[in-house]
Amino acid sequence: MNCSSNFDWFIDKLHNTFDRLPDYRSFSPALTYEVKDAVLGAFSMFFSQSASFLSYQNSMKQAKGKSNAESLFKIEKIPSDNQIRNILDGVSPDNFYSVFSDCYSKIEESGHLGGYRFFQDCLLVAIDGTEYFRSSKIHCKNCTVTHHKNGKVSYSHKVLTPVITQPGSTTVIPLEPEFVIPQDGSKKQDCELNAAKRSIERNVHMADERSIILGDDLFSREPFCKQLLLKGFHFILVCKPDSHKTLYEYLDGFIKSNNVSSISSRRWNGKYHEKIILRYFNNLPVKDGENVLHVNWADITITNTKTQETCYYNSFITDFIIDDSNVEQIIQAGRARWKVENENNNVLKTKGYHLEHNYGHGKKFLSSTLLTLNLLAFLSHIFLEFMDKTYFSVRKALSVRKIFFHDFKALTKYLYFDNWKHLINFMAEQLELNITDIKMNSG
Repeated sequence: MNCSSNFDWFIDKLHNTFDRLPDYRSFSPALTYEVKDAVLGAFSMFFSQSASFLSYQNSMKQAKGKSNAESLFKIEKIPSDNQIRNILDGVSPDNFYSVFSDCYSKIEESGHLGGYRFFQDCLLVAIDGTEYFRSSKIHCKNCTVTHHKNGKVSYSHKVLTPVITQPGSTTVIPLEPEFVIPQDGSKKQDCELNAAKRSIERNVHMADERSIILGDDLFSREPFCKQLLLKGFHFILVCKPDSHKTLYEYLDGFIKSNNVSSISSRRWNGKYHEKIILRYFNNLPVKDGENVLHVNWADITITNTKTQETCYYNSFITDFIIDDSNVEQIIQAGRARWKVENENNNVLKTKGYHLEHNYGHGKKFLSSTLLTLNLLAFLSHIFLEFMDKTYFSVRKALSVRKIFFHDFKALTKYLYFDNWKHLINFMAEQLELNITDIKMNSG
């Protein structure tokens, strides 16, 4: 397949990956669809944010003898929704993880990751878990089971969604997910922290590229911090008093003796003046005991100077030595961890990807496999924003996400396009865009 655009490169990468998918089904002459057709069919629906995309393309195929499912996504045979669910239930999501790393490498080779390097020229990798399914009835072997005090039982699916982020940017770069699922040989239920450990092991190559792991208070425990350091990662993690009593007991003594360094400033936020106080202290034990890990601590307090109300407070631990020259950047980096929620999880839940919608649960992998394909669709649009100038121009002109997808769905429902270049150029021409004048983002 010759790639005439970066979209085609992405689809080509999908095909190369999906061609290697194992077919777990018993051979039968009645088997009509390849596993790859089912995977591409699900991906195309998530990419277009249209549950009816395949049915529209089937109608176009019958009327015109060709369809956009074929020309854009190279789907040879279009399966129905039920056929997709039945086929994908036996396909593990880790079969698709190489596409995430290939996209990351492609973006890196293009030079766009340079704009994401922040403190000490490091990449900021934010990790966070989110729940995407819960039911009191529907469940599978990969569900987390919760027994409530009222005697009821609920079943849920959770996933860790790491992203590359940076302060000031609304665009994150998703890495492959890590699912919270029962692990072979373990009697205990899986958890976000264990999922984070597995994610770190899988992405250990990123330590060589200087990466800082960002996360909430759940991850600022000594074993995980030690694992990060052992693998070559840095960390800036939220650290709360309730979960780090020893650290804060030491810290309180230094605060009372005025040994904690402090920097204050004042700024106008457009509505009122704020007072910002940054404090830091180096070399504190992360917990009680001998030979424990020592970390460096910083916090930020933002106060409304008129009302004296605290507008924001947070505290962090890190392996970086903190001083007056870097405390602001370290705290900026630590606060960027919220972008995994705001620019990734919340977008996936509220901006058309419907992450929490039950597209199909299945008995084995269906729920997690569909979520992974949804994440890949989300990644594909971010990838195109970096790599396809025409796409970037169209998305900038149609700045409201809902409008872009509305137009995409309408165009592909009624008009046939020979390829991606034909489609995206058509949109640009109708918007009367001058592509040569557009400057693309670099992070």
